[in-house]
Amino acid sequence: MGSESLWYKDAIIYELHVKTFFDSNQNGYGDFPGLTQKLDYLQVLGINCIWLMPFYKTPLKDDGYDISDYEEISPEYGTMKDFKNFVKEAHRRDIKIIIELVLNHTSDQHPWFQEARSSRASKKRDFYVWNDDPQKYNQAKIIFSDTEKSNWTYDPLSGQYYWHRFFSHQPDLNFDNPEVQQAMINVLTFWLNTGVDGFRLDAVPYLFEQEGTNCENLPQTHVYLKKLRAELDKKFKNKIFLAEANQWPADVRPYLGNGDECHMAFHFPLMPRIFMAIRKEDNTPILEIMRQTPVIPDNCQWALFLRNHDELTLEMVTQEERDYMHKEYAQDPKAILNLGIRRRLAPLMNNGRRQMELLNSLLFSLPGTPVIYYGDEIGMGDNIFLGDRNGVRTPMQWDGNRNAGFSTVEADKLYAPLIIDPVYGYQSINVEAQSMTQSSFLNWTKRMIRVRRNFKVFGRGNIEFLQHKNPKILAYTRAYENETLLIVNNLSRYVQPVQLDLKRYNGWEPLELWGNVKLPPVGELPYFLTLGPHSFYWFRLDKH
Repeated sequence: MGSESLWYKDAIIYELHVKTFFDSNQNGYGDFPGLTQKLDYLQVLGINCIWLMPFYKTPLKDDGYDISDYEEISPEYGTMKDFKNFVKEAHRRDIKIIIELVLNHTSDQHPWFQEARSSRASKKRDFYVWNDDPQKYNQAKIIFSDTEKSNWTYDPLSGQYYWHRFFSHQPDLNFDNPEVQQAMINVLTFWLNTGVDGFRLDAVPYLFEQEGTNCENLPQTHVYLKKLRAELDKKFKNKIFLAEANQWPADVRPYLGNGDECHMAFHFPLMPRIFMAIRKEDNTPILEIMRQTPVIPDNCQWALFLRNHDELTLEMVTQEERDYMHKEYAQDPKAILNLGIRRRLAPLMNNGRRQMELLNSLLFSLPGTPVIYYGDEIGMGDNIFLGDRNGVRTPMQWDGNRNAGFSTVEADKLYAPLIIDPVYGYQSINVEAQSMTQSSFLNWTKRMIRVRRNFKVFGRGNIEFLQHKNPKILAYTRAYENETLLIVNNLSRYVQPVQLDLKRYNGWEPLELWGNVKLPPVGELPYFLTLGPHSFYWFRLDKH
């Protein structure tokens, strides 16, 4: 495997929604021409891959995850020509593009479903899952338990129930039908022909149903994913799949197959435990979940994130841990949604700069590819008064002018209101102000990305956690080819000492990577470091 085919291991992914970024034609929605205009900003930030949330034709009942046409762009965001131009301009700046492939379900407005429900004899009937008995598959959990009472909804038009794992307006496709499998391969090929570099496979554990199971992670899913991957590899080079499987690490591992299914998978359970570790000031939650994380094939990679477009999901924690997280991070009950917490990074940290930096140190130095959520690089806030998960999907804050420089329309025509509170309001938190301030969080983030991109070891190296006596310190080495790094994080809000046994590096010299400062060489005795509150060190260990 050449380096080019493993580009995703060295990537820094930036997640955004087209509608949130920049409005070029003044209709209140961000669009592809607007996003294209902002590519220079993303290039200077240092990211080299953009992951786009869905931009397909949609009734917009689930922010675009309810698709009514897989091969058309929602008109608010522009045209197919605009999209292709965006991909071309991104590639010109060495930025890759990952888009969503929503395999599991369509909108109930999709022509397939409209045809399927028109008559039980319809040609498309078998594209969806129908039954007379709403008790079938009753071991499957209800995902959106606060809005849906069942995974079955009655369709009065054709007199049967249809199956849906998410909202009732999102009927599940029937992957037992070979025609559905082929239809999704056609969608995949269609978008690959526009030049995109990969796909995030949305809700991939739920594709098949089987009586007597919880209808998740079924073996048929992996048979189909191998088929999908074979199509991808046959027709195109260096394109990737990223699995969204919110499961325990051992259950996610099969989605990578033998390196012949998905190239990447999100490490969902690690994320809440990073937040837990910093609030408990204890390295145990991170060490425990990393211990449970299986070895993955050489050509595969974890994708790591702190926050994204959804709530901070607490599915992959125990009830006790969930209660703890709710108590610590959701004092306002409006912040709780489903099982999770619908907040952005800065509000979760009470705008604590050092904590935000420490969390990013973990995100960027643990094994995997980091994913940044748009706006988190400037410490954007959220609005928990907006419905569902829309509070973390507000317009990007470019400057302190009208509508934060996102659009010039009347404020009531924006797809969502801007953040105007005194702490996170766009007058104080915006790209322009932070670009002009050397010490801003934006400039700090650029430096972190620069340091990370100088070393292959972050995306490709192994990890070894160091044993020591202070549980408030998380220390580990990362090694790859001739690069060896030592990373030390202080999870506490107070100064902490640590003595590290580094004698195997006797005589090596630690070089601190942010200031290129040399520290005294390692000797036989434990190496002693003191860390300020919520601070961290990244050292390169140089053989002398």
